[in-house]
Amino acid sequence: MLTDHAESISAAAYWELLVNLTKREVMGRYTQSIFGVGWAIAQPLATMAAFTFVFSRLAKIPSGGAPYPVFAYSALVPWFFFSNSVNSGTLSLITYRNIVTKTYFPREIIPFAQVCSRLLDFASAGALYAVLIIYYRVRVGPWALLTPLFFLLLLFFTAGVTLATSAVNVFYRDVNPVVQIALQLWLYLTPVAYPLSQVSAKYQWLFALNPLSAIVEGFRSVLVFGRAPDWSLTAVSASMTLVLLVGAFVMFKRMDKYFADVI
Repeated sequence: MLTDHAESISAAAYWELLVNLTKREVMGRYTQSIFGVGWAIAQPLATMAAFTFVFSRLAKIPSGGAPYPVFAYSALVPWFFFSNSVNSGTLSLITYRNIVTKTYFPREIIPFAQVCSRLLDFASAGALYAVLIIYYRVRVGPWALLTPLFFLLLLFFTAGVTLATSAVNVFYRDVNPVVQIALQLWLYLTPVAYPLSQVSAKYQWLFALNPLSAIVEGFRSVLVFGRAPDWSLTAVSASMTLVLLVGAFVMFKRMDKYFADVI
Protein backbone atom coordinates (compact mmCIF):
# COMPACT_ATOMS: atom_id res chain seq x y z
CA MET A 1 0.00 0.00 0.00
CA LEU A 2 2.81 2.40 0.91
CA THR A 3 4.61 1.56 -2.33
CA ASP A 4 1.48 2.22 -4.39
CA HIS A 5 0.95 5.50 -2.55
CA ALA A 6 4.57 6.56 -3.17
CA GLU A 7 4.29 5.68 -6.84
CA SER A 8 1.08 7.70 -7.17
CA ILE A 9 2.78 10.70 -5.53
CA SER A 10 5.74 10.35 -7.90
CA ALA A 11 3.45 10.11 -10.92
CA ALA A 12 1.59 13.22 -9.81
CA ALA A 13 4.87 15.08 -9.22
CA TYR A 14 6.21 14.08 -12.64
CA TRP A 15 2.96 15.15 -14.30
CA GLU A 16 3.18 18.50 -12.52
CA LEU A 17 6.76 18.87 -13.75
CA LEU A 18 5.67 18.17 -17.33
CA VAL A 19 2.89 20.76 -17.04
CA ASN A 20 5.21 23.36 -15.50
CA LEU A 21 7.94 22.86 -18.12
CA THR A 22 5.32 23.09 -20.87
CA LYS A 23 3.98 26.34 -19.40
CA ARG A 24 7.52 27.69 -19.08
CA GLU A 25 8.22 27.00 -22.74
CA VAL A 26 4.99 28.64 -23.87
CA MET A 27 5.48 31.69 -21.64
CA GLY A 28 9.12 32.05 -22.67
CA ARG A 29 8.16 31.95 -26.32
CA TYR A 30 5.30 34.44 -26.26
CA THR A 31 5.45 36.60 -23.10
CA GLN A 32 7.49 39.48 -24.53
CA SER A 33 6.35 39.02 -28.11
CA ILE A 34 4.21 41.71 -29.73
CA PHE A 35 2.16 39.25 -31.77
CA GLY A 36 2.30 36.45 -29.19
CA VAL A 37 0.68 33.25 -30.35
CA GLY A 38 -0.02 34.97 -33.67
CA TRP A 39 3.43 33.82 -34.76
CA ALA A 40 2.16 30.25 -34.65
CA ILE A 41 -0.33 31.24 -37.34
CA ALA A 42 2.05 33.48 -39.31
CA GLN A 43 4.54 30.70 -40.01
CA PRO A 44 2.22 28.29 -41.89
CA LEU A 45 0.24 31.19 -43.34
CA ALA A 46 3.31 32.84 -44.90
CA THR A 47 4.54 29.49 -46.21
CA MET A 48 1.10 28.78 -47.65
CA ALA A 49 1.19 32.10 -49.53
CA ALA A 50 4.66 31.33 -50.93
CA PHE A 51 3.66 27.79 -51.92
CA THR A 52 0.50 29.08 -53.58
CA PHE A 53 2.49 31.47 -55.74
CA VAL A 54 5.38 29.10 -56.58
CA PHE A 55 3.72 25.71 -56.82
CA SER A 56 0.17 26.61 -57.85
CA ARG A 57 0.56 29.74 -59.97
CA LEU A 58 4.02 29.15 -61.51
CA ALA A 59 4.54 25.38 -61.45
CA LYS A 60 0.82 24.59 -61.92
CA ILE A 61 0.89 21.78 -59.36
CA PRO A 62 -2.63 20.27 -59.18
CA SER A 63 -4.49 20.18 -55.89
CA GLY A 64 -7.11 17.60 -56.70
CA GLY A 65 -9.84 20.16 -57.31
CA ALA A 66 -9.49 21.77 -53.88
CA PRO A 67 -8.48 25.42 -53.46
CA TYR A 68 -4.68 25.31 -53.32
CA PRO A 69 -4.36 27.50 -50.17
CA VAL A 70 -6.57 25.05 -48.25
CA PHE A 71 -4.75 22.10 -49.81
CA ALA A 72 -1.34 23.42 -48.72
CA TYR A 73 -2.35 24.78 -45.33
CA SER A 74 -3.92 21.48 -44.23
CA ALA A 75 -0.48 19.87 -44.57
CA LEU A 76 1.59 22.81 -43.31
CA VAL A 77 -0.12 22.84 -39.90
CA PRO A 78 0.96 19.27 -38.99
CA TRP A 79 4.32 19.80 -40.69
CA PHE A 80 5.24 22.85 -38.60
CA PHE A 81 4.07 21.10 -35.43
CA PHE A 82 6.51 18.31 -36.21
CA SER A 83 9.35 20.53 -37.40
CA ASN A 84 9.19 23.03 -34.55
CA SER A 85 8.90 20.30 -31.92
CA VAL A 86 11.96 18.48 -33.23
CA ASN A 87 13.88 21.74 -33.63
CA SER A 88 13.47 22.79 -30.02
CA GLY A 89 13.34 19.26 -28.64
CA THR A 90 16.74 18.32 -30.02
CA LEU A 91 18.39 20.97 -27.83
CA SER A 92 16.08 20.55 -24.84
CA LEU A 93 18.32 18.39 -22.64
CA ILE A 94 21.23 20.78 -23.19
CA THR A 95 18.98 23.76 -22.46
CA TYR A 96 17.85 22.23 -19.17
CA ARG A 97 21.27 20.90 -18.18
CA ASN A 98 20.97 22.49 -14.73
CA ILE A 99 18.08 20.31 -13.63
CA VAL A 100 19.35 17.26 -15.54
CA THR A 101 22.60 17.26 -13.53
CA LYS A 102 21.18 18.18 -10.11
CA THR A 103 18.19 15.96 -9.48
CA TYR A 104 16.65 12.70 -10.63
CA PHE A 105 13.41 12.58 -12.58
CA PRO A 106 12.40 10.84 -15.79
CA ARG A 107 14.47 12.84 -18.28
CA GLU A 108 12.05 12.11 -21.12
CA ILE A 109 9.76 14.70 -19.51
CA ILE A 110 11.99 17.45 -20.97
CA PRO A 111 11.63 16.57 -24.68
CA PHE A 112 7.97 15.67 -24.09
CA ALA A 113 7.43 19.19 -22.71
CA GLN A 114 8.80 20.62 -25.95
CA VAL A 115 6.27 18.62 -27.94
CA CYS A 116 3.41 19.55 -25.59
CA SER A 117 4.31 23.24 -25.76
CA ARG A 118 3.67 23.13 -29.52
CA LEU A 119 0.09 21.96 -29.02
CA LEU A 120 -0.95 25.59 -28.53
CA ASP A 121 0.64 26.44 -31.89
CA PHE A 122 -1.18 23.54 -33.52
CA ALA A 123 -4.52 24.61 -32.05
CA SER A 124 -4.02 28.25 -33.08
CA ALA A 125 -3.03 27.35 -36.64
CA GLY A 126 -5.91 24.89 -36.76
CA ALA A 127 -8.34 27.67 -35.87
CA LEU A 128 -7.22 29.59 -38.96
CA TYR A 129 -7.80 26.45 -41.04
CA ALA A 130 -11.42 26.54 -39.90
CA VAL A 131 -11.62 30.11 -41.22
CA LEU A 132 -10.12 29.04 -44.55
CA ILE A 133 -12.58 26.22 -45.14
CA ILE A 134 -15.45 28.62 -44.41
CA TYR A 135 -14.00 31.27 -46.74
CA TYR A 136 -13.42 28.79 -49.59
CA ARG A 137 -16.68 26.95 -48.84
CA VAL A 138 -15.03 23.58 -48.42
CA ARG A 139 -17.58 21.02 -47.30
CA VAL A 140 -16.52 19.01 -44.27
CA GLY A 141 -17.96 15.49 -44.36
CA PRO A 142 -18.25 12.66 -41.85
CA TRP A 143 -14.73 11.43 -42.63
CA ALA A 144 -13.49 14.46 -40.65
CA LEU A 145 -14.25 12.41 -37.53
CA LEU A 146 -11.00 10.54 -38.26
CA THR A 147 -8.95 13.69 -37.69
CA PRO A 148 -7.96 12.61 -34.13
CA LEU A 149 -6.45 9.42 -35.57
CA PHE A 150 -4.01 11.34 -37.72
CA PHE A 151 -3.33 13.79 -34.92
CA LEU A 152 -2.32 10.89 -32.65
CA LEU A 153 -0.07 9.48 -35.36
CA LEU A 154 1.51 12.93 -35.72
CA LEU A 155 1.95 13.28 -31.95
CA PHE A 156 3.50 9.84 -31.50
CA PHE A 157 5.82 10.20 -34.49
CA THR A 158 6.94 13.65 -33.34
CA ALA A 159 7.56 12.38 -29.81
CA GLY A 160 9.62 9.45 -31.11
CA VAL A 161 11.85 11.59 -33.33
CA THR A 162 12.28 14.19 -30.58
CA LEU A 163 13.25 11.57 -28.00
CA ALA A 164 15.88 10.13 -30.34
CA THR A 165 17.45 13.40 -31.47
CA SER A 166 17.52 14.94 -27.97
CA ALA A 167 19.26 11.91 -26.50
CA VAL A 168 21.90 11.59 -29.22
CA ASN A 169 22.53 15.34 -29.19
CA VAL A 170 23.80 15.09 -25.60
CA PHE A 171 26.73 12.99 -26.82
CA TYR A 172 27.25 14.45 -30.28
CA ARG A 173 26.54 18.19 -30.49
CA ASP A 174 26.68 18.23 -34.29
CA VAL A 175 23.36 16.36 -34.30
CA ASN A 176 21.51 19.69 -34.11
CA PRO A 177 22.84 21.17 -37.39
CA VAL A 178 22.28 17.81 -39.06
CA VAL A 179 18.67 17.90 -37.87
CA GLN A 180 18.26 21.44 -39.23
CA ILE A 181 19.44 20.37 -42.69
CA ALA A 182 17.39 17.16 -42.58
CA LEU A 183 14.20 19.07 -41.75
CA GLN A 184 14.71 21.43 -44.69
CA LEU A 185 15.03 18.48 -47.05
CA TRP A 186 12.27 16.52 -45.31
CA LEU A 187 9.72 19.21 -46.11
CA TYR A 188 10.18 18.71 -49.84
CA LEU A 189 10.32 14.93 -49.53
CA THR A 190 6.91 14.98 -47.85
CA PRO A 191 3.79 15.65 -49.98
CA VAL A 192 3.08 19.05 -48.44
CA ALA A 193 3.28 21.31 -51.50
CA TYR A 194 2.08 18.59 -53.88
CA PRO A 195 -0.19 15.54 -53.73
CA LEU A 196 1.34 12.10 -53.36
CA SER A 197 -0.46 11.08 -56.55
CA GLN A 198 1.91 13.34 -58.51
CA VAL A 199 4.93 11.27 -57.44
CA SER A 200 6.08 8.74 -60.02
CA ALA A 201 4.83 5.23 -59.25
CA LYS A 202 8.37 3.85 -59.05
CA TYR A 203 9.21 6.27 -56.23
CA GLN A 204 5.98 6.11 -54.24
CA TRP A 205 7.25 3.25 -52.09
CA LEU A 206 10.01 5.56 -50.85
CA PHE A 207 7.43 8.16 -49.83
CA ALA A 208 5.44 5.43 -48.09
CA LEU A 209 8.47 4.86 -45.82
CA ASN A 210 8.08 8.43 -44.60
CA PRO A 211 5.36 8.28 -41.89
CA LEU A 212 4.59 11.96 -42.45
CA SER A 213 3.36 11.16 -45.96
CA ALA A 214 0.43 9.18 -44.60
CA ILE A 215 -0.19 11.79 -41.91
CA VAL A 216 -0.44 14.83 -44.20
CA GLU A 217 -2.30 12.87 -46.88
CA GLY A 218 -4.65 11.60 -44.18
CA PHE A 219 -5.41 15.10 -42.92
CA ARG A 220 -6.11 16.19 -46.49
CA SER A 221 -8.31 13.23 -47.31
CA VAL A 222 -10.61 13.57 -44.31
CA LEU A 223 -10.66 17.38 -44.00
CA VAL A 224 -10.22 18.77 -47.52
CA PHE A 225 -11.62 16.07 -49.80
CA GLY A 226 -14.10 14.46 -47.42
CA ARG A 227 -13.08 10.93 -48.33
CA ALA A 228 -11.54 7.86 -46.75
CA PRO A 229 -7.76 7.95 -46.27
CA ASP A 230 -5.41 5.50 -47.95
CA TRP A 231 -5.65 2.74 -45.35
CA SER A 232 -2.65 0.78 -46.58
CA LEU A 233 -0.45 3.88 -46.41
CA THR A 234 -1.87 4.70 -42.98
CA ALA A 235 -1.15 1.16 -41.73
CA VAL A 236 2.48 1.42 -42.85
CA SER A 237 2.81 4.80 -41.15
CA ALA A 238 1.21 3.56 -37.91
CA SER A 239 3.47 0.50 -37.81
CA MET A 240 6.63 2.53 -38.39
CA THR A 241 5.54 5.16 -35.87
CA LEU A 242 4.97 2.52 -33.18
CA VAL A 243 8.35 0.91 -33.82
CA LEU A 244 10.07 4.30 -33.78
CA LEU A 245 8.38 5.47 -30.58
CA VAL A 246 9.12 2.27 -28.67
CA GLY A 247 12.68 2.06 -30.02
CA ALA A 248 13.39 5.72 -29.25
CA PHE A 249 12.02 5.38 -25.72
CA VAL A 250 14.11 2.27 -25.00
CA MET A 251 17.22 3.97 -26.41
CA PHE A 252 16.54 7.11 -24.39
CA LYS A 253 16.16 5.18 -21.13
CA ARG A 254 19.40 3.29 -21.76
CA MET A 255 21.29 6.50 -22.43
CA ASP A 256 19.80 8.78 -19.81
CA LYS A 257 21.92 7.39 -16.95
CA TYR A 258 24.94 8.95 -18.66
CA PHE A 259 23.38 12.36 -19.36
CA ALA A 260 24.50 13.98 -16.12
CA ASP A 261 28.12 12.92 -16.70
CA VAL A 262 28.32 13.98 -20.34
CA ILE A 263 26.16 17.05 -20.52
